[in-house]
Amino acid sequence: MKRILHTCSLTAAALLLATVVACVPPPPPGAIIVERRPPPDRVEVVGVAPSPGYVWIAGHWGWTAGDFVWVAGRWAPPERGFRRWEPGRWRHHDGRWYWVEGRWR
Repeated sequence: MKRILHTCSLTAAALLLATVVACVPPPPPGAIIVERRPPPDRVEVVGVAPSPGYVWIAGHWGWTAGDFVWVAGRWAPPERGFRRWEPGRWRHHDGRWYWVEGRWR
């Protein structure tokens, strides 16, 4: 009986993982596709905002001339009508990586 439950648990876990992986959307048209994982993010020292209301946009790894390049973080005023920055991120799909730009929300 324990063996059956264990097998069912593994099957359920595998099915859940397959569902989650299938939910990652494919790269949008024009996206840069990268064959390798981006390096770990760098630790940045976040200074004082230049003015009240400014939002910190963290640095990230960009892709230029066939390699990863660090794009430093910066302070930015929110775009009109928005208050929160949703950071960009690298997404993994079908054995490759692609960049999703950050945006104001």
